[in-house]
Amino acid sequence: MSRLNLAQNRFEAALESLENAAATVGESLDAAAKLPEKVAELEMEREKLLARIAELEEEVAALSGLTEEVEGRLDGAMGEIRAALAR
Repeated sequence: MSRLNLAQNRFEAALESLENAAATVGESLDAAAKLPEKVAELEMEREKLLARIAELEEEVAALSGLTEEVEGRLDGAMGEIRAALAR
């Protein structure tokens, strides 16, 4: 092969490498342009999840109070049963 052919092959390889790099940069720029939209979506999802957590915390508090009331009633009923059996 002549030096000119070798130089031409190297030039073509370098050009192909540059084209590939340019395509990658273009894809990266496209992805970066979509980031603010994705961040906004994630923030909306976060707000929904925080609201759901607040709802669940309120439900847990209500159930906890109900559980305490049932426990008190059961203790009272068991006390009455024991008293009735002791007679």
